[in-house]
Amino acid sequence: MAKVDLVFRQIDERTRDVALQLAIENIQPDAVHVIDDVRPFTECVAQMLRIEHDCDYVVYVDADCLILENIRPFIDSCDAPYVDAYVSDRFRGRLHCGVHITRIDLVRAMAAVEVPADDLKYVLRPESRLRNLAMKPMGSAKQFRNFDILHDHFQANHHIFMKYALRELRSRTKDQRQRLTRSMKKWVTKEGEFCDLAIARHAVEYARRMVPLTATPDEVHDFIVALPRHADAELSQLGLASETPFTRADLDHWLASNADRIRYGQKADKPKVFGLGLSRTGTRSLTSGLQMLGFDCSHYPIDEDTYIEIANAQYDLTLLRYFDGLTDITTIPIYQQLDKQYPGSKFILTLREKESWLGSVSRHYYNRPAFKDVEDPDEEVHLRMRQFLRAAVYGCYNFCRDRFSWVYDQHVRDVQAYFKDRPEDLLVINICEGEGFERLAPFLDRPVPAEGFPHKGAVLSRRLAEEAEAQKARVA
Repeated sequence: MAKVDLVFRQIDERTRDVALQLAIENIQPDAVHVIDDVRPFTECVAQMLRIEHDCDYVVYVDADCLILENIRPFIDSCDAPYVDAYVSDRFRGRLHCGVHITRIDLVRAMAAVEVPADDLKYVLRPESRLRNLAMKPMGSAKQFRNFDILHDHFQANHHIFMKYALRELRSRTKDQRQRLTRSMKKWVTKEGEFCDLAIARHAVEYARRMVPLTATPDEVHDFIVALPRHADAELSQLGLASETPFTRADLDHWLASNADRIRYGQKADKPKVFGLGLSRTGTRSLTSGLQMLGFDCSHYPIDEDTYIEIANAQYDLTLLRYFDGLTDITTIPIYQQLDKQYPGSKFILTLREKESWLGSVSRHYYNRPAFKDVEDPDEEVHLRMRQFLRAAVYGCYNFCRDRFSWVYDQHVRDVQAYFKDRPEDLLVINICEGEGFERLAPFLDRPVPAEGFPHKGAVLSRRLAEEAEAQKARVA
């Protein structure tokens, strides 16, 4: 078993007592550290990184997170440097925040980072900024997992005001502003009703009035420091009374009243999901989108167990005891067997305009040879998996335009023929052309998230090309 510390961060959240109780129950920490009402968040982060830990993992939990399932088994089996938890957010739907599972070497690396001077990213998001800087030389990327966690439910008006005033400041990039706008469209309230959604909207509008886009990092910092006073003044003007304390009985009553809610996490009732798209057809975007909908899918696994099992025609994959599905070409030689092994599964065929796909995959293969000398045993397994899948899917080890073109067409025909009498089990989607949650979410019986679909690759490339052309036109 791993040795785990809990760092619980609270700033008078209405849910703090219940949240701490649930965190202790469902993390089962060896030690508990409480950071109580330390503001601004830059100082909170500095204080938490001064804690002396004797553990394998530190789990940082915010007091607005109600953990509803036991996550200790996952932590005990985890070897990733950093895992962000997906939560069910009251205002923004399904997203990752609030519970951060962090390996101790990364915690110490974060503590050693020299804070950049006049860095607005650090002012607005000190924890994530330090984490990103610390992880860069480690060559690691953060991972995500779905758990049954409520975030920002049942909070006091004062807390909501401060949080969404800060949210507006953090949403001043084009993409982040679009995300906030999409979320706000779903904050439907009655005229004159000052529920939590209305308070959040009021806070966003207030921050836009009080902090101009031209504000310096110091001005933004000063506003953030003064947020409690701003919240008190605005809520007093609105004549809103203080809320009663939140109890475990309140939570139990809510859970009983919402028994039909969509559950996430390890015990959620959901089908296995398999992506059937060839590499470079939006498979990474699909994996991220599935994650946001509550499906933890492994993208192109390269572990030895999976390689040995597939190579020996064993389709009860160990990996699928822990994940909700697979994406990329790992599934393609065996999807019919997976269909029989996991009845009720859902399958997603990602497409891409073929000429664009051929160009992308040729570039992709150029830097990924099928054969090379390696000393690292893990890299050797990766190479063997690469060789196996290339031979099984394409019938060759290296890119061949004519062969790949034929395989693309044949694969699409084969998949559609296999599912021709089961249209409810197959979704054909072109993520590279902009299709996303509006088709994926209904197919999996999930609500469409307020957050936009995590398009990567072709869509991003096209957008950058369009912006470059627009810039050229302006210069001309």
